[in-house]
Amino acid sequence: MVESKGAAPRLLSHEATAGHPDPSSAIRAALAKDGQGGKHAGGPAPRSAILAIAGRVDGPKVQLTNAHWVIEGAKIGADFDLETSVVVNDYVPVAAGAAGIAPHDLTLVGPVGHEPGGARVVLGPGTGFGAAALVPYSDRLAIVSTEAGHTDLGPSDAFEEKVWHALERVEDRVTVETVLSGPGLARLHAAVRHVRTGVPAEKIEPAAVTQAGLDASDPHAAEALELFGRLLGRVCGDLALTFLATGGVYVGGGIAPRIVKLLQQGGFRAAFERKAPFSAMMRAIPTSVITVHDPAFTGLAALASEGETFVYHGQVWRRGA
Repeated sequence: MVESKGAAPRLLSHEATAGHPDPSSAIRAALAKDGQGGKHAGGPAPRSAILAIAGRVDGPKVQLTNAHWVIEGAKIGADFDLETSVVVNDYVPVAAGAAGIAPHDLTLVGPVGHEPGGARVVLGPGTGFGAAALVPYSDRLAIVSTEAGHTDLGPSDAFEEKVWHALERVEDRVTVETVLSGPGLARLHAAVRHVRTGVPAEKIEPAAVTQAGLDASDPHAAEALELFGRLLGRVCGDLALTFLATGGVYVGGGIAPRIVKLLQQGGFRAAFERKAPFSAMMRAIPTSVITVHDPAFTGLAALASEGETFVYHGQVWRRGA
């Protein structure tokens, strides 16, 4: 909830998609817990809503990629008697938040400097893989949402080729999200174990892979984490080249903050910089891990309070339009 222009966002609650039949039900629950539900909870009603969703925003109804909800801005607007209801891809607000992110909310992995006014990329491996670019355009900032997680990703050396042969496919593909996500880390671990032992391995929970890799209790998990870091560096570099992101690359999501030291000490930067003939340019581009929890909240507040600063794609519903 942002109660006035420029105010900090205030968290109402976290609601699980599995706990509600639709987004309006979750919104009602959040408003009721805060006592801010208007006719639904007896408090002042919200006037507008911005919904950042994990899926491609290409029509008035959007199916979440990894959950059962269908998001419809018009229905939410009608359900809560709003003036406007805007639906955007979930990395649009992360990119908006990167425009003014505080240095203490970042952990550097690489050089400090950046090109003032340069384009920036934000991305994150979590349940899936999201990415967006923040590109200066005249006196405004254009936010370019992407589906980079669904682009193909292949091996780059002999060991990776063996891993790829053992890797579980998703719809007969190996994409960025196939490996650079929570489920992807579980797939990498199973594939590395298969390659090293010659025996097909069952997947284990991503959190268990991370913990076992970090505390060195499972050498295959440690190797999978190192491979994850190199692949993440490679994809970060590809996106930096795609958008000429001389202003920096910001890595969010649920996994990267847990493995910051591994990214700093492992092959992340080498893979990021290995982009001949542009290796010199890549060496000058800073990469950072976003360590603040829920970075999208700050970005959503910026979109609500300073919407004129940004240009971005979204589905907009207005009452009476």
